[in-house]
Amino acid sequence: MTTPSGAVLLAAPPTLHRLGLAVTLRETWPNLALDTTPDPDQLLVLLRQQSFALVIADSTVPGASLPVQLLHMRLRFPRQQILVLTGGRLPAAVRQQLVQSGYPLLSRQATPTDVIDTVGELLSQAEASALSVPRTTTRRTGPATPLSRRELEVLRLVVDDCCNQEIADRLFVSVRTVESHRRALLQKTGAKTLVGLVVQAMREGWVNVAAT
Repeated sequence: MTTPSGAVLLAAPPTLHRLGLAVTLRETWPNLALDTTPDPDQLLVLLRQQSFALVIADSTVPGASLPVQLLHMRLRFPRQQILVLTGGRLPAAVRQQLVQSGYPLLSRQATPTDVIDTVGELLSQAEASALSVPRTTTRRTGPATPLSRRELEVLRLVVDDCCNQEIADRLFVSVRTVESHRRALLQKTGAKTLVGLVVQAMREGWVNVAAT
């Protein structure tokens, strides 16, 4: 089997499962560049330092903030291929959020054949995506949004986990004004929670509009 180009990052605690997964990948692709990190919560930091053809992240680590990080990663690294390992204890709401964000999920109980097929497919997609770089760049006007420019700015800071005071300081407005904008964001989008708002914003591309 042809060795895919690019490195793979395996973000999972040092368990027998991670060891078995690493062995399976190395036996299938002997020349594969495989990096590991025991702390999935460090993914955002690592992705800022290095690019990977594929990230395999274990979402079953107790107390980890990985599901929240994955929502942020879809926004900051939209072309990054990420495979999420799941277990039976993953809350249904979190699973739904990951699916809505476009992340492929793979059970930790998957057979080696399923692992190889899934990883191979994602690596092929990553390689094809890297080769399809457009020759010219055109300015995008962005998707239609029901939000104002100021509301989009507030939304971008909400996605960045800024509290009301931090948003007020960055936008030079009062905390009461920020609270008003946050209420308007929920009302205009129909989102019930801030997490739902973030998922919808990333799916629709609204936060990218705010950053342009």
